[in-house]
Amino acid sequence: MQFRTEIHIPQSENRIFQHSEIITLGSCFAGVLGSFLVENKMKAVVNPLGTLFNPLSIFKILHKNYQLDTRSFVDTGDQCFHYDFHSSITAENPKELALVIENKIQNLYQQLAKSNFLILTFGTAFIHQLKEMPINVANCHKQPAAQFEKKLLSVKDICKGFAGFFEEIKLQNPSLQIVLTVSPVRHTKEGLAENQLSKSILRAACHYLETDYDGVNYFPAYEIMMDDLRDYRFYKSDLIHPNDMAEKYILDKFSVAYFDRALVDFIARWSKLKQAIQHRPFNVGSSSHQIFLRKTLKELES
Repeated sequence: MQFRTEIHIPQSENRIFQHSEIITLGSCFAGVLGSFLVENKMKAVVNPLGTLFNPLSIFKILHKNYQLDTRSFVDTGDQCFHYDFHSSITAENPKELALVIENKIQNLYQQLAKSNFLILTFGTAFIHQLKEMPINVANCHKQPAAQFEKKLLSVKDICKGFAGFFEEIKLQNPSLQIVLTVSPVRHTKEGLAENQLSKSILRAACHYLETDYDGVNYFPAYEIMMDDLRDYRFYKSDLIHPNDMAEKYILDKFSVAYFDRALVDFIARWSKLKQAIQHRPFNVGSSSHQIFLRKTLKELES
């Protein structure tokens, strides 16, 4: 008797190798996936401009003609932020922050030109817009709620935003593969019904983008969480974020779908080596531990 519905994901025709160069951008799940790649000795740039939750904020910074809007600086006196970026992107004043952002943007464009994969994770279809501008913001930076108007993106809005940067990137890097995901993190702040509405819009947009563009593929991280695992025991205590067990399961599914066989084998060996490195012996000077150290060192050098 079967007690769960497991998602079976077809293997991608475009495989990720150990030497592949990858960028992950978007919600906090982009950080989880990117950290997994880095931990396994892969060339990954992980959310270089901080966490970005809605698709339009991601697309905006991917435009080659992106211009830093000086009206969007938020100066609290102690720190300065910008409405296009996460609160982790900060400096003491607008001038310093502009230099930080311009440097990060330039590095991102340089990396895009040579990357093999761009992985985009969408968190929510809700956006906040400054009433007085109006400007869509990536982060409200704890400013008064009365300054913003909440809006719900449509599938058309997302597809239009994607089209705006896709042609530019493909001209610069024709072989770039784009992987889309919907974050498995529940955005319950908007309400449970609203979260489902938001995720459905993101999922529908991903469907049309995958269908309409070559080199665009969808990985069902959200569906794995909701329809395969489907249990609160796979959430952290906040009942919003996937726990370590769930993250590992989703990442294992991603590995099977995208990683080449040699990379899978390498990660298995590297996992054992990490355990060996973290091992704490009872007797550091024992002959058995010295043999263990020589064996581990030999494995690391191979």
